[in-house]
Amino acid sequence: MKGLLNWLEHSFSPRMNKINSNLWIVALKDSIMQILPFIFLGSLFSMLSILNEIFSGWPDFHGLYSWTMGMISLFVAFLIPFNLMERLHATKQRLIAGMAGLVLFLITVSPAVIDAGKPGFKNEALGAGGMFAAIITGLITGWVMKIFASFTFFKNSSAIPDFVRNWFDAMLPVAIVVVFGWALIDVIGVDLFRGIQAVFSPVADIIQAPYGFALMMFLSCFIYSMGISVWVLSPVLLPAMYAAMAENVAGHADHLVTYSSVYSTYLWIGGVGATLPLVLLMLRAKSTRLRALGKAGLAPSVFNINEPVIFGAVAWNPTLMVPLWLQGIILPLLLWLLTKIIPLGPIPDKQFDLWYMPYPISTWLSTGSFSAVLVALIVFLVSGAIWSPFLRVYDRQLVKQAEAEAQKAATATDATAPEAKSTETGRTTTVRKVKRKRPPMNTPAPDHGASPRTDPTKD
Repeated sequence: MKGLLNWLEHSFSPRMNKINSNLWIVALKDSIMQILPFIFLGSLFSMLSILNEIFSGWPDFHGLYSWTMGMISLFVAFLIPFNLMERLHATKQRLIAGMAGLVLFLITVSPAVIDAGKPGFKNEALGAGGMFAAIITGLITGWVMKIFASFTFFKNSSAIPDFVRNWFDAMLPVAIVVVFGWALIDVIGVDLFRGIQAVFSPVADIIQAPYGFALMMFLSCFIYSMGISVWVLSPVLLPAMYAAMAENVAGHADHLVTYSSVYSTYLWIGGVGATLPLVLLMLRAKSTRLRALGKAGLAPSVFNINEPVIFGAVAWNPTLMVPLWLQGIILPLLLWLLTKIIPLGPIPDKQFDLWYMPYPISTWLSTGSFSAVLVALIVFLVSGAIWSPFLRVYDRQLVKQAEAEAQKAATATDATAPEAKSTETGRTTTVRKVKRKRPPMNTPAPDHGASPRTDPTKD
């Protein structure tokens, strides 16, 4: 285990951190995180549309879902080159770069939109179904704009105003992007959109299989146990999960592995790794440190925020890293069993990405089924059973460590302040040496044996 931890700490983790801080990865992650408000609103509108089944006069909120969640690929195509220019400190070109990315994406999806017979803004290619195409076209645009970030037609001594120079300087990279898309798709006839989907379809197929589901969740827990954000996997996993949810909402499929299922309905109760059971177990620990951490992490964990407990006890702790890895393997397989093989709980067909909603409220809102709440309860209990033995071991380790530190502190106190016990009173008193002053030279020493009433000089 020590060899594994040494490799993880000094080889694997630095490489993952390097990837996580890569300019292109950061721009991609920033873009996906910036569209989350629209995703959350889409989830809310999707929930409100359920009331149409109860109240006949209730307005149809599904249209608002199309104008929020149904536009996320458009936003991503704009944001990737925008954020890349921001990171490169080429702020004068960021808006131009974003608009060029948007144009290239629209050129790319136009054949699929026309073939679908749904021209307009309600085509699935503009929503979650076009995420991979938006990422690729955004990266292509960002790459071109990066090459020409410092390009200019004019000399520094030119008298032309800066804003006019920026117009002309931006024309060349924008022309390259637009002409590339037009020539490739309209002139040559390459269906770039379906080509990108074909390349990434194996990823979507793999994560929808039980082994792929477990592998994806294990990787999330594995890198999280080293303090690396799971968002490093978002460029690959989130588009596939959102596309799967879009097919569920449209009634075209019955995919289990979606953002709603993982983060809002069944799996990660308390955050990635299902850490709410761990926090509750900490409240009953013998270690003062664990009890304090459990109290501090309880409120955030109820809202599925588990950074306090992960970075306070789990990350780089061999005793608790192992059960976190096991959560990523056992719980997905258990959920597959309870929804696919034994259909105890339904598969969510409503977009619900409000991951901060406490369980089991989010479970019921995303499914409307009490059997789903039962499945979430089973997942919760199994998660607690995985955490429990490892936490007990770690709890005993901390108790012994605290006792050893207390004994060491007591020994140090005894060494610095020796004590003696009085034989008469039985009280402990501190022994101090008092240094007596020597009498000055040529001065007769006092006779301590003489009576205090006798003057020795008169004898």
